[in-house]
Amino acid sequence: MAGIKFEIVENIAVLAESPSGWTKEVNLISWNDREPKYDIRDWSPDHEKMGKGITLTMEEWKALKDFMVESN
Repeated sequence: MAGIKFEIVENIAVLAESPSGWTKEVNLISWNDREPKYDIRDWSPDHEKMGKGITLTMEEWKALKDFMVESN
């Protein structure tokens, strides 16, 4: 993506893979040299292209995890 710098700091999980090789992943990503955030989105096999996704702060990530545990 033009003008957006990113670094995948940690690959946490691959949630799914399509027949074309794209994967839905949970990663810890630093966007534009900022503090890393949790990120869920689709990635091309070479991680050069990405789909739309959601980025969560540490607090939002913890709230989501708590919700998931409580809802089970």
